[in-house]
Amino acid sequence: MTNAGHRLLWTIIALLLVAGGAVALAASLGTLPGVDSAAVLLSADLVDRWRMAAPWSTLSAAAVGALVALTGQRLLARELRGPGGTLRGTLSHPGRRPGRTRLAADVLTDALVRDLTGNPGVRRARVVLTGAPPHPDVWIRVDLTADAPAAGVREHVHAAVRRFAATAHCQPAHLDVTARIEPGHP
Repeated sequence: MTNAGHRLLWTIIALLLVAGGAVALAASLGTLPGVDSAAVLLSADLVDRWRMAAPWSTLSAAAVGALVALTGQRLLARELRGPGGTLRGTLSHPGRRPGRTRLAADVLTDALVRDLTGNPGVRRARVVLTGAPPHPDVWIRVDLTADAPAAGVREHVHAAVRRFAATAHCQPAHLDVTARIEPGHP
């Protein structure tokens, strides 16, 4: 499932939970037409039927609860997995020989940050990788000194991204670079 599909799924689940809560609140405040706020939630007849069906009523409620919990766990597990079944935060490439190479995304981002801050004009850098491993989206923010030459820093950033792509064997699908210039000292 794509990221957009996951967002849509979780949005629908959230809206259903909010709608259920709103209906329950409206019923308890007596603003829901046809519902008396002083009425009991479960009728005496329904409570008697529940007790007469014991222990099967309790077992069926436990089974339904277990199914709902399992469904929630599966949804959460699917959400935490990235495209192709790899866990987010891990870059995985098939090798030329049998096997795979796995590398934590934090290692790659730290290396790119070190490469970016190697320029004297770059005071700080922050890198975020998102998306599928073969073509991740790369988000970079660099804080520059007031006297940093823009053209030199631009070329340094592009060179660092080219080295990153060559080292990790993945070409960024989207590159977003934000540069902030720190105010100069008077």
